[in-house]
Amino acid sequence: MKMIKQICLVFLSLSLLTACSAYQNSNNTQRGAVIGAAGGAILGGIIGNNVGDGNNTAVGAILGAAVGGAAGGYIGNRMDRQAEAIEQALPDAQVTRVGEGINVVFDEKSGIYFDTNKYNITPASQETLNRLKTVFIDYPDTNILIEGHTDDTGSDTYNMTLSQQRANAVRDYLVSQGLAASRFTTAWHGETQPKYDNTTPDGRSKNRRVEFAIVANQQMIQEAKLKTN
Repeated sequence: MKMIKQICLVFLSLSLLTACSAYQNSNNTQRGAVIGAAGGAILGGIIGNNVGDGNNTAVGAILGAAVGGAAGGYIGNRMDRQAEAIEQALPDAQVTRVGEGINVVFDEKSGIYFDTNKYNITPASQETLNRLKTVFIDYPDTNILIEGHTDDTGSDTYNMTLSQQRANAVRDYLVSQGLAASRFTTAWHGETQPKYDNTTPDGRSKNRRVEFAIVANQQMIQEAKLKTN
């Protein structure tokens, strides 16, 4: 039994190295086929935890949900087109194609704004979300994780609650505009996942952000499997 475990560990290590190398050297569509080839969602989660600063749970969620193989490549192609549509609708947002999904980041300078210590959706934020809503309507076969983040000003507990309220406010607004509530999941992380330096005003502003992780729903996954079998 011990020898079998050792063989399995060696095989998994080699698979991870091969898949990670392929992932780093692939284009966006090809990455959908890489993730899953050596362990599916398990490999996706491992890679997700090692992308960027290691604290990007939105990216981890995308990679962890990967289907892999030819179906993953099909999904990746569909996501390429959706990412392009988001970039055209919202040129100030940070749109990144990752694996079989899309990561979209809005800080206070790129379209989703909140007044200090508030979580209500401002008119400027409504305009941004209305444009994003149009893309989500055009691409109905995706699910969306919405994450809230803050800077480190204030207590941990306060920031965690505020990030929850902001993530939920974004979800509630999109649902109020006619999108299905079942497409959305919310998460909140307070000040625990900074991407920038909290000792500078610009860094704090960028850390006060909302992130979207967009992944295929079951309908798209089934379509991908049927088209690639």
